[in-house]
Amino acid sequence: MRRSEALKIITRVLRQPVDTVPTADLISGHPLAAFDPDATDRPKPWAMQVDVLALKIAAQLPLDEGVEQSPLARAEDAKRRRDLGAELAALQQGHADLTTAPWYPSRPGDLVHVHYEPVGQMASFGETYQVVAAAHGFLSMRLLCHTLPDDTEFLEGLVGCFAVDDDPDPLMELWMEAGPHRLTIVRDGRPVHIGGAR
Repeated sequence: MRRSEALKIITRVLRQPVDTVPTADLISGHPLAAFDPDATDRPKPWAMQVDVLALKIAAQLPLDEGVEQSPLARAEDAKRRRDLGAELAALQQGHADLTTAPWYPSRPGDLVHVHYEPVGQMASFGETYQVVAAAHGFLSMRLLCHTLPDDTEFLEGLVGCFAVDDDPDPLMELWMEAGPHRLTIVRDGRPVHIGGAR
């Protein structure tokens, strides 16, 4: 994001971080006033806890363009900014990216690998799922293996959460939540989607 756009967003939040405080005016001639055409000569002070203000500003700023996000994470980022159009666009784009991929739809025998980044004390790990035919004409996705140690705390709640039964689109939830950048999909022994590949 360009610096001028970031300054406009920060200025807007500083003028009125929440609806319950009066709008604070910038003093004309102040360097930030150039980014706010509504600035006046009458400053109206307000007080706010610094960490709360920082969270308000961070919620308004989009993440760096270089950071890959899942469609759901992009939608949540837009929701925090109260940008309904961007929220819907992120979800629609995620759906379109999956359903227009040349290897879509999933087929029995597809292997789906998902990579998870480290969180807190937990190291990065991966899961491998297999797409199989289901009883009622749809597909299921079964967990084949994972790379977490068996003595990992809360192991049952951490792995296998994207396994589905008899689903018309077994990959959709994983695609939208984990994101295509974390997935590698193998069909007939060949990768058809390599997540994170530049």
